[in-house]
Amino acid sequence: MKIITKVLILLILFSCNNNKQHTDKVQKEAHKKEDGEHHAHGSANEYMHKSSVDDLIKRFESKERDEYQQPERVLDNLGDIQNQTIIDIGAGSGYFSVKLAEKGANVIAADVDTEFQEFIRKRIHENDLSNIETRKIPFDSPGLGEQEVDKVLIVNTYHHIENRPEYFKKVKYGTKTDGELIIIDFFKVETPVGPPVDHKIAIDKVINELKAAGYQSFNVNVDLLPYQYIIKAK
Repeated sequence: MKIITKVLILLILFSCNNNKQHTDKVQKEAHKKEDGEHHAHGSANEYMHKSSVDDLIKRFESKERDEYQQPERVLDNLGDIQNQTIIDIGAGSGYFSVKLAEKGANVIAADVDTEFQEFIRKRIHENDLSNIETRKIPFDSPGLGEQEVDKVLIVNTYHHIENRPEYFKKVKYGTKTDGELIIIDFFKVETPVGPPVDHKIAIDKVINELKAAGYQSFNVNVDLLPYQYIIKAK
């Protein structure tokens, strides 16, 4: 009986140890995944800022970008934006901000970078545009008041944002009840333009993150642009 009892105790201890090792392994894999996602975000920002702001502006405003970005098709896809208030998050050089204003929208050109904001202010002055305001925003917030805007446009910037479900809860708070969020970003495949594949965010992941932020209705267009998807969320 003593031998049997000892064997049972050893089996129980062995089982507990195996369970603990399995749990530890699962936790390590989860942390590894989280660290990888965080690293990818950091790498996306580091990748972009390897270039100077002047070089980025030249790239953002180039004819090559016009060819793949097809801004007129994007603007047509937004519908009638006359007199709507639209925030362009990650406005950069103001590529879309100026075009939205020329179409009659009241535009908030928002970015985290002071040099980009200064460049947009020069464009506003040079083009005599009274319907654009610049807004320097922190990395973790769109800087919106409650139901301040009709539309939120985010082009090639989604993959730069950290803790996206929390960030887009704030975006939703700042959007009118019947308003709309529009995200344009690169397919998670190799493309001739855009960031490396591991910096890109797949469509299904974007939608899952937006659902976590409280969005319920989605329209996905994968045919309008050659290298980018468009997600409209409400």
